[in-house]
Parts: sequence; C-alpha cells; structure tokens
Amino acid sequence: MAKVLIIEDNAASLELMSYLLRAFGHAICEATDGNQGVAAVASFDPDVIVCDLQMPHLDGFGVAQHLRGRPGRRVPLIAVTASAMGTDRERVLTAGFDGYIVKPIDPERFVHQITAFLVHGE
Repeated sequence: MAKVLIIEDNAASLELMSYLLRAFGHAICEATDGNQGVAAVASFDPDVIVCDLQMPHLDGFGVAQHLRGRPGRRVPLIAVTASAMGTDRERVLTAGFDGYIVKPIDPERFVHQITAFLVHGE
C-alpha cells in the first residue's frame, strides 16, 4: 500500500485513477490544479505523484519545476497526459518527471504502471 497524490483537473480522469488505486489498497490524495498539488505534497507526504500536464493555474511542468527545486526526498513524479507525440516523452523526462503515461489510461495496466515506480523507480 502506498500514498499516491493525484493532480488532475479533469473530474472523470481523477475519479477513474482514484478508484483504481483505492481498489488496490492505496491511500489517495486528490488535487485539481498544480497549486493544490504542490501544497498537498507537504501535508500528505506521498510515495508517488501522478500529475496531469495541462492544468489551470500551475501546469504539470510548473509542478515538476517546483518539486524538483525542493531539497529533501525525491518522490517519483509521473506525468499522465493526452500528448503522445514522439518528442513529448523526452520533454517530460527532461522537465523532471520520472515517467510518462498516455491518456486515456488503460484501467487494466494503470495500477501496475504506478506501482512499478515504487518498486523499481522506473
């Protein structure tokens, strides 16, 4: 069981990701924009962060920049995005994300994809 922070502004996507992770026993904290997500890191102390890239107020790249600029424990940060162009993955990883999952998520694989970052860090 892990503590997962999900930062996602799309209500349907947030609900699906939360449902799947809770079904496998993970504790979930939800944030609907980047500013809320950054604030939740301190209070929730997640084991992994799942973050959309396109959000109001502070996008996923801003979240990555903010979190990677902090001293202390490096929490795995996984981008979840509808952007699936060949250069997007490289841009996401260069920005400080540890992984990249394309939307729409595959419900049968999603939890495994997230937990792989906890076990293997990849």
